[in-house]
Amino acid sequence: MSASRAAAGRPGLVAITWPLFAELLLGTLVGLAGLALAARVSDAASGAYAMSNHMQQAFFLLFRIVSMGVSVVITQQLGAGDRAGADASARAALGASSWLGLGAGLCVATGAGGLLRLLNAPVEVLPLAQPFLQYLAIGLALDAFNASMAAVMRAHLHARDTLLVMLAMHALHLLLCVPLMDGSGPLPALGLPGFAIALAASRALGLVLHLWLWQRRLSIVPTGRDWWAIRHQLLAPVLHIGLPGAAENIAWRLAMMVTVAMAARMGVPELAAQSYTLQIQHFVLLFGVAVGFASEILVGHLIGAGRLHEADRLVHRSMRWGLVVGTLGALAAALSAPWTLPLFTRDAQVVAWGSKLLWIAVLLEPGRVFNLVVINALRATGDARFPVAAGSLSMLLVMAGGAWLLGVHFGLGLVGVWIAYTADEWLRGLLMAARWQRRGWLAHARATHRRVSRARRLTAA
Repeated sequence: MSASRAAAGRPGLVAITWPLFAELLLGTLVGLAGLALAARVSDAASGAYAMSNHMQQAFFLLFRIVSMGVSVVITQQLGAGDRAGADASARAALGASSWLGLGAGLCVATGAGGLLRLLNAPVEVLPLAQPFLQYLAIGLALDAFNASMAAVMRAHLHARDTLLVMLAMHALHLLLCVPLMDGSGPLPALGLPGFAIALAASRALGLVLHLWLWQRRLSIVPTGRDWWAIRHQLLAPVLHIGLPGAAENIAWRLAMMVTVAMAARMGVPELAAQSYTLQIQHFVLLFGVAVGFASEILVGHLIGAGRLHEADRLVHRSMRWGLVVGTLGALAAALSAPWTLPLFTRDAQVVAWGSKLLWIAVLLEPGRVFNLVVINALRATGDARFPVAAGSLSMLLVMAGGAWLLGVHFGLGLVGVWIAYTADEWLRGLLMAARWQRRGWLAHARATHRRVSRARRLTAA
């Protein structure tokens, strides 16, 4: 299929954004359900859930190296009309995911205790968090496949299909979660490990459904070699995008883990307030994340097709849309805090702290939208190194260092930590917006278009 014919049937920003938003919303609702079930036991159990979840997400960033990179590479190849190259990239991503998933799962299963101690897990939290994190290792290994396979589907603009997979996956998770956690009939009450076992079963279902969709929608049937082979030549452009993107995410995650450790040292109530606030705040950032992902997918197609002016207009439209909706969402979360926070805890002090943090987040959110939209767009053009180079220093010094300075040294507690979050998001957001406005991405976009066009001609020959 030619690039021009593919462009004619390409869906718009809204058509890609809404299934991505719904998919992210489902994941957040399941996370909230787990937190609510843990909170029924105790604040210590909710803290264990939050700390284990932070560690799980940190390892998930390894999978983002492949999923992020292969998504961008395939969108560029499809934009240029190189379907054979896109299929080869998808198969290469599957083999890389096997090794990443196996390595991450083994690391978490064998080193859970030490990893949690790095986060300064309180003594009352550690006995609950360690077995939970060990059971999460199974689902984590399966997530490596689901992340890359879903990224391939989205790059082919099948966002609705991936939404249906996630809907089935999370439905199974919730159906199994309550009886495994609370016990039902012959099933014993497993507590937090029950949540992790249900998660592993749901991820296995997701893998089966993705394999079916690859065959049905993309006509890709993985061979035995595809599951284990490391194809260096095909993975090189994937890593060119994925490694800097993952490094930027890792820098953010490390800075966030440092601030979580600070909250843990402040005490169990502070850790609980941080956990509940972050869960609510996830709802606010979902739309910005969805717009950022949708922009990345569409910009990648446009760059591959050589339609650079359209890519520029799309990014500006995405930023305007994201700023309005993101800010309104943050304001709604702050106004509703007196009703939402008591759903998790009856501790008035925890509710008061959480309310203050959500009002600070109203100032934080516009800066974050710049990051979510522009960083993804820069990556789709091939300008993958600037975000990590410009952002890592801010995350480590302003976010982590500022959190210590304001929250610990000056005694502002969680309020100081969240002021540091806000300063970091705005600094990075303005840097990314300036990069786009000054056309720093243009040379990368032209080079990317030449590369994928040349590869398509070679494949056709």
